[in-house]
Amino acid sequence: MIVSGPRCSRKASSVTSSDSHRLARASLSLLVATAALTLLSQPSFAKATKASVKTAKKPVAAAKKPAAKPKPRAAVKPAPVKPTVDDAQDATPAEPLKPYTQEIANSLIKFDMTAIPGGMFTYTDPVKNGASHTVKLKPFWMGTTEMTWDLYDRYVYAKDLEPGRKEGPDAVARPSRPYVAPDRGFGHTGYPIISEGYQGATKFCEWLSKATGKKYRLPTEIEWEYACRAGRPDMPLSGADLDKVAWFDANSDSKTHPVAQKAANPWGLYDMLGNVMEWCQGADGKPIARGGSWVQKANQIGCAARFPFVPAWQQTDPQYPKSVWWLSDANFLGFRVVCEP
Repeated sequence: MIVSGPRCSRKASSVTSSDSHRLARASLSLLVATAALTLLSQPSFAKATKASVKTAKKPVAAAKKPAAKPKPRAAVKPAPVKPTVDDAQDATPAEPLKPYTQEIANSLIKFDMTAIPGGMFTYTDPVKNGASHTVKLKPFWMGTTEMTWDLYDRYVYAKDLEPGRKEGPDAVARPSRPYVAPDRGFGHTGYPIISEGYQGATKFCEWLSKATGKKYRLPTEIEWEYACRAGRPDMPLSGADLDKVAWFDANSDSKTHPVAQKAANPWGLYDMLGNVMEWCQGADGKPIARGGSWVQKANQIGCAARFPFVPAWQQTDPQYPKSVWWLSDANFLGFRVVCEP
C-alpha cells in the first residue's frame, strides 16, 4: 500500500498558494508605481506642485496694525502785526552819546555838536504818495547850529594850507572863489552860509572829515526831521510860537541872522526852522532842502517842510554852464553837518 503520495501532493499545493500571494502583491506594487509615474508626467500636475512649493517658501506677512488717527491740530494764533521797519540801523549802544566841541587844528575855530539819541521814528514818506514808514535810527551827532562862514572860509580860501604849499593829488575839491561877496552883506562872522550848492556842501563835509579824522556828512532828510521834531509830533506853530524859535518873513527884516539867537528845540538844536533852509540827502537819493528860511511865511515852515531844487535858485548866474558850487539867487540856503559815531 502506498501511503506517501497524497502527502506530497498537499505540500506542493501549499507552496503554489504562497507564491501566488507574493506575485499578487508584487503586481499591485508595480501597478501603483506605474500610476504614480503617469501622474507625475502630466504638465498640469507639475505646475501645481511648483506653485505649492513657492507658496510654502513665502514668509507669512505680519498682520498690519490699523493706522493711528491723526491728532487734531491746535488752533494757530495769528502773529501780532509789527510796524514796518525800513532801512533799519544798528541797535542803540549801551552808553548814550555825549555832546562835544570840534576844534580845528592850527586855528581858533570850533563848533559844537549835539548828541541825538537813537529811537524809532514814524514819518510820512515824502516820495511814495504819503505812505507811513517806521525807521529805527541809531544815535548820531548833529551840528548845534547851521554851519557858519567862520569855518567855510577856511575851506574855500584854503586857509588850512601853509603859504606856497600846493595840495596833493588826493586833496578834496574846493569851490571856485566867489566873484561877489558871498554873504550878500547880511553879515559874516557867526552868520550861516548862504547861496550854497549841494556839491559845495558835500565836498565841505569830505574836507572836514579829512581835517578832523571823523566822519562828517550831510544828514538824510529822515535824520533831519527826526532831530527837528525832537520827540514831538509835527504840529504847525502859530506866529507867536514860531517867533520864539525861527527867523521867517514876518520877523527877519529880509535877511539872515547870527546863529543861535532864537530858542533851541528840546534836544538843544538852534534854527532848525527858519533863518536858512538846510541841504539834506533826500529819501529818493536826490538833494532836498528842509525846514524853511527867512523868506518863507509862517505856514510854509515846519519840520516836514521840504524844498527841491528849482532853476530859479541860480537864474542870474552868468556862467555857462552854471556853477555847481554856488547858487546865485539862493541867499536863503545853507546846511548843517552830522557826524557818525
